[in-house]
Amino acid sequence: MAGLNNIRSRFTSRSFRLGMYSTISSIIVIAIAVAAILLADELPSTYTKFDITKDRLYTLSEQTENLVRDLDKDVDIYLIAQSGGENQALLEMLGRYEALSDKIHVIKKDPVLYPNFASQYTDSDVYENSLIVVSGERSKYVSYYEIFVTNYDYYTYTQYTNFYGENCITSAIDYVTSDKLPKAYILKGHGEIDMPSEARSAISNENILTEEFSFLTNDAVPEDADCLIILSPSSDITETEKDKIITYLKGGGNLCLITNYTGMDMPNLDALINYYGVEKVDGIVLENDQNYCLSKYKHYLLPKINSHAITSPLLEGGYYALMPVAEGLRELKNPRDTVSITKLLTTSGSSYSKDGLNMTTSEKEEGDEEGPFFVGAAITDTTGDRETKIVLYTTSGMLDPSVDVIVAGSNTDLFINSLNWMCEKEENISIRPKTVSYEYLTINAAAASGWSIILVGVIPAGFLTAGIVVWFKRRRK
Repeated sequence: MAGLNNIRSRFTSRSFRLGMYSTISSIIVIAIAVAAILLADELPSTYTKFDITKDRLYTLSEQTENLVRDLDKDVDIYLIAQSGGENQALLEMLGRYEALSDKIHVIKKDPVLYPNFASQYTDSDVYENSLIVVSGERSKYVSYYEIFVTNYDYYTYTQYTNFYGENCITSAIDYVTSDKLPKAYILKGHGEIDMPSEARSAISNENILTEEFSFLTNDAVPEDADCLIILSPSSDITETEKDKIITYLKGGGNLCLITNYTGMDMPNLDALINYYGVEKVDGIVLENDQNYCLSKYKHYLLPKINSHAITSPLLEGGYYALMPVAEGLRELKNPRDTVSITKLLTTSGSSYSKDGLNMTTSEKEEGDEEGPFFVGAAITDTTGDRETKIVLYTTSGMLDPSVDVIVAGSNTDLFINSLNWMCEKEENISIRPKTVSYEYLTINAAAASGWSIILVGVIPAGFLTAGIVVWFKRRRK
């Protein structure tokens, strides 16, 4: 009986009650913590994770936010990856898309469990961590190698990887939800240069359809043309073709014209440009101001970029446009009142134009026409309730991949932004890729040893000592 009373007294003692309260409090705190973690795990990553990466790798642009938030159709984004093998950067970005709209649904599909799933949407080889974006009857396959693009920098002899996640995902969403995709026709029949594959790929990524055409087989610019592209003809268009192009433009059409210096007279092409308030200065532009040209190359122009919807992303990002061997442009004194001209790219007052075919020196000589000039322009013309948009550049060298890489791809951005502006796809203007890089913390050996002692020895010892002190005090009570 005495033993039973002794046991009972232990369960009713003050120390037991304090221990019980501590245990119950600990269980409650742990339960609250677990519930908070589970709740936080269900919240979109936009609200639970901050993008502290150097290039804000996961932060979505305003263009993407506007497009996704305005969705009125459900979009399923399938991530094709084995369980546990999902790319974390891609997962993070997909979570941010899902957080923007309840119309976006991210679904993981393990190719081991669903080996035939992707084949209903694409005949292409499907790589790990690729995407299939679906809305209604329309779908688009986005390869892993379109999202992570590895390049080699021949100037620094280093390899780097660009993350095109936002570009690819936003483009795919736009593609599967658009009721009508804009179409650009590329004029042929005058010795035009072939568009570089990089530029064609960029146009395709913007969901702008392209098709070549010739006036030899067409009486007019096709009716479904949202934009006409003329890419550096080596011979003149005919007067009849010029009139057909102007008729198309007066009807609300759009034109992207890129010319090259040839030294040949092209009166009909010049007349087309003149009709919209601009004239060419015969020759190539050279720069005396080293701030406006590539070092030691006066004919590789780095013109001033002026503000416009086309150029704003380049200005905000601090990018350059590189225009090699470009002709100069000037505004006519009395353009029509309906014409508005924005000079996108302007040279310095120290620039001058020389006869490129008979040039014996790059230095300025008597008779050389003095700048400033502009080598890129955005023109609008209003006819009744219809607005015509024209973008004009004076060198096709801007699209040369070896030139474009010098300015980190901003020449292609400029070209694509021009097409988007004319096709009224301004929400897609310039969503740039981001570089995937790792920042390493470098410390010397002494600091490493010091931090090891603190983290492995001092901090655990401090907690152990505190525990012993608390235990000893409770024992004394």
